[in-house]
Amino acid sequence: MVTGLGAITPLGNDLKTTWEALLAGRSGVGPVTRFDADALPTRIAAEVRGFDPVAYIEPKEVKKMDLFIHYAIAAAHMALEDSGLAIGEANRDRVGVFIGSGMGGLPTIEETHRKVIEQGPRRVSPFFIPMTIINLAPGQVAIRSGARGPNQSAVTACASGAHAIGDAVRVIQRGDADAMIAGGTEAAICMLGLAGFCASKALSARNDEPERASRPFDRDRDGFVMGEGAGIVVVEELEAARRRGARIYAEVVGYGSTGDAYHITAPPPDANGAVRCMAVALADAKMAPQEVGYVNAHATSTMADALETGAVKTAFGDHARRLIMGSTKSMTGHLLGAAGGVESIFTILALHHGMVPPTINLENPDPACDLDHNPGKARPVALQAAMSNSFGFGGTNATLVFRAFPG
Repeated sequence: MVTGLGAITPLGNDLKTTWEALLAGRSGVGPVTRFDADALPTRIAAEVRGFDPVAYIEPKEVKKMDLFIHYAIAAAHMALEDSGLAIGEANRDRVGVFIGSGMGGLPTIEETHRKVIEQGPRRVSPFFIPMTIINLAPGQVAIRSGARGPNQSAVTACASGAHAIGDAVRVIQRGDADAMIAGGTEAAICMLGLAGFCASKALSARNDEPERASRPFDRDRDGFVMGEGAGIVVVEELEAARRRGARIYAEVVGYGSTGDAYHITAPPPDANGAVRCMAVALADAKMAPQEVGYVNAHATSTMADALETGAVKTAFGDHARRLIMGSTKSMTGHLLGAAGGVESIFTILALHHGMVPPTINLENPDPACDLDHNPGKARPVALQAAMSNSFGFGGTNATLVFRAFPG
C-alpha cells in the first residue's frame, strides 16, 4: 500500500506545486544556469529551481553531501510526513529504505577532480567518498529517520527508482519489513554530465525553445532533456497501514523486471524486453490487460518512443487502442535515476484523483506513435489500474502496476 508521497522536481519543490504544474501542462525546461554551457551543443536542462537544503538538513551537514542526497532527504521527509508514519523504538527495525540513483554524486566528483588538478590531493574533502556513493542516499535517509530495516540502492540507470520501489515491495511481501521508504534521486546536471550525454548524441539541441524541447511521440523530437530531482514513496503492508488508520493512495500490485541482452544504450527493434517486462508485471498483478486504463510511458523524446508504443501494442493487444499512453517527461525532462520514483508518484496521483496528466509539445505525431498519447490537456478519467514504465541503459527494464484502493 502506498501511504506517503514526496517529490522534488523541475516543476516544484513539493508535491502540491509539482502536481498542479503537471496538470496545467507547464514545462520545467530552461537554459542551464549552474555553469557556462556555451561550449556545448545542448545548453538547456530541466533544473530544480529555488531548492534550499537547509530546510531539511543542518547547515553544517549540507556541505558533507552531494545534491542528489539533499534531494533524497527532502523527498523522503515529505513522504514520511505525508504518510503520518512515526518511526520509533517499537518499529524502527521493521522500516527500511531503498533509494536508487543512476549517476550518484557526479557534480562532486567533477569539482573534486578540478581541485586535485589545480591545488593537489590535500584539497580532497574527507567526506568526498560518502558524498558521492549512491547508497549514501538511503543511508542518510535512514540516519535521519531512524529506519533500521533493509537498506540499499538500485543502480540501474534510468530504471533505478522503479526498481527500488519494486524491490522494496518484495521486501514487505517476504515479511522482512512492514514499511519501506523507496524511490529514486538524481542531480547530475553539471558540465561532465551534460557533456557526456551530448557526446552520445542523446540530448535535444532545441536551445532557442527550451520549453518545446521535450516532445515525446512527436515526429520532430531530437533527443531527451536532462532533468533532476527525487521521487520517494512510503509503502506499507496492508494490515500495518490499517492498524494505524493510514490514508492509502493506491496498491502496488505488479512488478516486472527484465533484461534486453542486446545493446549498451538501444532497445532491440522488437522491444521484446519491454514487452516481457509489462507482461511479467501484469501477471504478477493477476490482472488482465483490459483493467489498465493509463500507462505512464518511459517515452523520453527519442526514437525509442516508437519502439515503446509498439511494445504497448504487443503487450496489450486490442486494448492498447483504448488506454491512454502519456509521457510526463514532456514537462519534467528525463530525471534519469529519479524518473521511476517521480513517475510512479504521477501514476499514483492519476489513479487517486482520476486525472491523467497531458503530453505537451505533441504537435505532429510520429506515424509510428499512434496510440492515445493525451496531447495538450489533462483529462479526467476514472481509472481502476495504471502502469509506469522505466527502461535504462544496458537493457534494464522495470514496470510497476498500481491499482486504486477502495475508499
